[in-house]
Amino acid sequence: MRRLVWSCLSLLCLTGLAACKATPDAQKNDPVNKGLAAVGGAEVLGATKTFLLRGSVKEWEPEQSVVPDGEPRFANESTFSVLADVAAGTSRTDWQRKYAYPTPRTFTYSEIVTPGAGCVLGIDASARNKQDLESDPPAHTMSGLRLAATQREAARTSPVLLLTMANGREKVAAVPDVTIGGVAYPAVEYKLGDQALTVLFDPQSGLPARVRTLDYDDVWGDVSYDLVLSDWRAADKLQIPGTRKYELNGKTVAEIQVSEIQTNAPLPADRVTIPPALLSTAAKPAVGKVPYQWVLRRQFIGNYLDSDEQSFDTHAATPGFKLTEVAQGVQQVVGGTHNSLLVEMKDHVIAFDAPISDAQSKWTLAAAKQKFPSKPVKFLVLTHHHMDHTGGLRAYAAQGATIVVAKGSAEHFRKVLAVPFTRNPNLAPQDLSATPIVEVDGRQVLTDGTREVTLQVLDNPHANGMMVGYIADANLGWVTDLWSPGRDPLPEKLNANQAALVAGLKKAGLAPAKFAAAHGSTGEFARSPRSRASKLAARDRPNSARATRAEAGRRRSAAVRASAPGGPRRCRDCPQHRPAVTVAAETPWALIHAT
Repeated sequence: MRRLVWSCLSLLCLTGLAACKATPDAQKNDPVNKGLAAVGGAEVLGATKTFLLRGSVKEWEPEQSVVPDGEPRFANESTFSVLADVAAGTSRTDWQRKYAYPTPRTFTYSEIVTPGAGCVLGIDASARNKQDLESDPPAHTMSGLRLAATQREAARTSPVLLLTMANGREKVAAVPDVTIGGVAYPAVEYKLGDQALTVLFDPQSGLPARVRTLDYDDVWGDVSYDLVLSDWRAADKLQIPGTRKYELNGKTVAEIQVSEIQTNAPLPADRVTIPPALLSTAAKPAVGKVPYQWVLRRQFIGNYLDSDEQSFDTHAATPGFKLTEVAQGVQQVVGGTHNSLLVEMKDHVIAFDAPISDAQSKWTLAAAKQKFPSKPVKFLVLTHHHMDHTGGLRAYAAQGATIVVAKGSAEHFRKVLAVPFTRNPNLAPQDLSATPIVEVDGRQVLTDGTREVTLQVLDNPHANGMMVGYIADANLGWVTDLWSPGRDPLPEKLNANQAALVAGLKKAGLAPAKFAAAHGSTGEFARSPRSRASKLAARDRPNSARATRAEAGRRRSAAVRASAPGGPRRCRDCPQHRPAVTVAAETPWALIHAT
């Protein structure tokens, strides 16, 4: 999406700038020629050699909302400066991106894009691939997936796209008018490689109003992705849209404001040249099954791993997934950016989370079948609704698993499993609307008579309906996003998510010795770091004799309550009666475990 800001520039390299050869009648009645004339005409476009654009962009991610189906979460507000050589099809975009989610941070970097390769100079994401981490200064080539997504978004802009369409009539087909908001828009479809762009024209001005693609989204299946053009303004003799929005199924996910436009601005060649060391290893644009929505929108939140696999770094020394045993009969799927967990029961398996895509889920299901023969995955526990941990749920549903979610989330997932997914590159279309979905109200224990797996809903700032898992016999917990042991160092002071985790476990009466996590690997939960906070904790910790007396007192009180008239009274020692526990962010980690 971010390449929208220069998309009106690079398409000129796709075709010769010959004048249109339509007759006057055709020009009058044809929406393509009418639109081309409205934006300035072929002659003006042919005289345009370079562009300079400056502006700002805001982006939102709908599938990182606090509430399932809630308002899209604000991701970032950024500024950009773009130089593009339209004849060569090259561009350079200099970014300053200020992210608000998932954590506040600022990245300043540059992107260079050519018809056959792309690169990033500087750090552009929290998820950095091996090439970027090993480069000094940081830099990496664009993956084929990212380059393909970039080039497709470049094709959306109206002025040059219309010229290309006018000169390539064999790729243009008339389609029925598209009605939006009660307005019927004349429309045509244009074939661009293996992609189809549907261009909608304003019925009065003839200017392009929308450019639509039909994509696959890992949560919402078949979706429409629209570039909405407005606020047309003059740039020399051209008309350029000053406001550009992207809509996903009608929801605004990005808005760009262009503050400055210059045509034929000076452009030194070295500004749009990929360094030779990067060019020698650069990927070509991917073709076929490109996960456009994943590639584009993970960049919204600054967490896109630039790789030719959605789930793991293809530059890694040993790329790919693997199973790691974290307890007897408990396997963690690792090797990618997002993990899942497999828990062996007497005659079935419980899976926690279905990250990213059905491709990853199919690998996990195959690995589970090999590791635990004759034990199907009976339950898929989704810890919360965010896209990066639920995008592979259809593969589990297709194999007959029951989906387990927190109270208030079932309706969201019923809608997800009812929508068409004909464009899913990893799973054949089928009807999954009857998939059983059950909700957990506070706490639920899944048991086979021997092993107990507790699902606990926790209040937290990350997402409503967040659950953690606890395997009692292994004294092992499963946590997603609230804490990422093995990836994020154990802090001396808690952040808000970690504070919510600790408070929720205390209130629930759960005390895992160790956690496996959806990011990172595993970590001891009760271990205190060697720090001043540890000494304070030791000072405040009760001695063994005092602890023994306190425990005896609690037992006597429980016996008195149990024998009281009218039956046992509410007690503070039972999880269902325990009062709310508040643990403030910035609390020293060691003190948490000492209380």
